[in-house]
Amino acid sequence: LYAHFVGLEDQRDPRGVRYPLPTALILMTLAKLGGEDEPRGMADWLKYRGAMLVKAMKLTRKSMPHHTTLSRILGDAIPVEQFERTVGDFFTSRSEGKQGVVLAIDGKTLRGTIEMGETHGLHLLAAYLPGEGVVLMQMEVDRKENEIVAAPRVLQCLDLRGKVVIGDALHTQRELSVQILDADGDYLWTVKDNHPRLRDHIQTLFEPESCVPGFSPSHKDFRTAGTLDKGHGRIERRTLTVSSLLNEYLDWPGLGQVFQLERQFVHIKSGKVSHETVYGITSLSSEKASPAELLTLSRQYWGIENGLHYRRDVTFKEDRCRLKIGQAARVMASLNNLVLGLILSQGFSNVPDARRRYCARPLEALDLLTRA
Repeated sequence: LYAHFVGLEDQRDPRGVRYPLPTALILMTLAKLGGEDEPRGMADWLKYRGAMLVKAMKLTRKSMPHHTTLSRILGDAIPVEQFERTVGDFFTSRSEGKQGVVLAIDGKTLRGTIEMGETHGLHLLAAYLPGEGVVLMQMEVDRKENEIVAAPRVLQCLDLRGKVVIGDALHTQRELSVQILDADGDYLWTVKDNHPRLRDHIQTLFEPESCVPGFSPSHKDFRTAGTLDKGHGRIERRTLTVSSLLNEYLDWPGLGQVFQLERQFVHIKSGKVSHETVYGITSLSSEKASPAELLTLSRQYWGIENGLHYRRDVTFKEDRCRLKIGQAARVMASLNNLVLGLILSQGFSNVPDARRRYCARPLEALDLLTRA
């Protein structure tokens, strides 16, 4: 990781710089691995372990940076776009082509950046590998834009060969589908009310067919797969049905199959039953993906909510952080992505447990950042 940080451009005036940028980033990453989430706490964590870190890192300066120094580095020193690309390149180099198939895209607003009386704050769109817990790229969505505009820029930075890009209904766009196909990837989209005609066609296909007496129903190529799970106080049944009958009828680039996903939830304590039906499209043909495989792919998408956004909000307290200097809030979000990916790469499933371990064993955390 240190070797990747060396390539970053330091945006500070070189006069008076006391902590080289790669060193400062390693120190901040160590403090975040150790459980601290804001500059003041990070500075204290480093101060109390200063002698140990100076010796282990062979630093010429014997003191650790003050919290105001860390805030200024976060806000003004780090070229944020280059930093986010560097983080993605670091995880890509570690994977050696062993990355998962699913690439989930979704956005998140940092609530701590919403000013008093305003409704909008910093909104970041991430491309996330749910299987590895790694963010490959993250970009800011300008207030005058939305995720539809930002998504092509995010995906343009990535190698999509062999990937299945999955997003919510907002990302069900023709141009984005073409871009993914041109990059030798595939897509799997949810279809909702932003494409009413497309949704109606798919819904009509899967509705029970009423027949006039004396006539048999038309031939359907439906194939189905299902799962049954118990957890979090409820029983969940998922049934996914696919068809290729609309491939020629629907004017959608690279369409391979359409699907209907039915979810039934039974709340164990109350006995209450709820239903949900979702429709979607994918470029994966029936030869490339069976109903069971599509069901697995669609479930992995929710990893971006549970595995990334929830952990950043709850474990890293991202929305409570009110950094105001320059790009500090965005850089801190990228550091959260980095630390989360590092922790999950070591086989931890409980992130707070991992941070307590690295707090008690800072040299083990340092080894994680500096070894080849």
